[in-house]
Amino acid sequence: MPTKNLTVNRSALGHRVSYALRHPQRVPRHLVRATRDAWLRYRYPDHVAYYRAVMRSDTRTSPEAAVGSHSHERWLALGAMQFDYLLGHGLRPEHRMLEIGCGNLRAGWRFISHLEPGHYYGIDISPDILAAAQDTLVRQGLQDRLPNLTPVRDLTLRFLPDAHFDVVHAHSVFSHSPLPVIEECLAHVGRVMAPGGWFDFTFDRTEGVEHQVLREDFYYRTETLIALAEKHGLAARFMADWEELPHGQSKIRVTHREDGRTS
Repeated sequence: MPTKNLTVNRSALGHRVSYALRHPQRVPRHLVRATRDAWLRYRYPDHVAYYRAVMRSDTRTSPEAAVGSHSHERWLALGAMQFDYLLGHGLRPEHRMLEIGCGNLRAGWRFISHLEPGHYYGIDISPDILAAAQDTLVRQGLQDRLPNLTPVRDLTLRFLPDAHFDVVHAHSVFSHSPLPVIEECLAHVGRVMAPGGWFDFTFDRTEGVEHQVLREDFYYRTETLIALAEKHGLAARFMADWEELPHGQSKIRVTHREDGRTS
């Protein structure tokens, strides 16, 4: 994978013009998506409602592409990467796991297979992608693992019990979220995390100006998200070993402040 460009501002006019000149074959598809997204933003000013509509549209075309995998092989590879990373960081069958933005279970089916029955809880703002998640369960023959798959309106997690989950996981969620949505999650995730538990999330990292593209892709400085976690009584640290993997996003781990660092 090419080295990340951590200083470019993808929303800047100069960058967009330069990118279009270097990749003219991508311009028509980008214009179609930009037009679609502008219409959806007009219809759904609230970001979560807007992105739910984006997922509905994308899932109709391809559930795997809707979660960011443009081939089945890449879907399998990204799911395996997430699973192997958590397994190497202490995920055990007896753990109770909450996956925020579980999508169509790209990694989730592997977690479900590894965990004890009933120990996986997946949530997503998109009912459409959760229907595709049910299809994944059937294909993988995991019905007897009794996973919970629940659509949500927001990330307050208010319907979940206190101190219940050993592991919370959000892959490619905050990369599509403005700061108020991220803060909503960080303000409430500590309540549902068990003592000694941790919350891993990926994000699109920049060391330059924080920016967004089409209100779909958001780029943040590491210190911004760490400070936001600390604001809500959590400890956070950058996971440098994730950077060694062939994935374009970065990762932060959040724990209860009194727990200190986990593996």
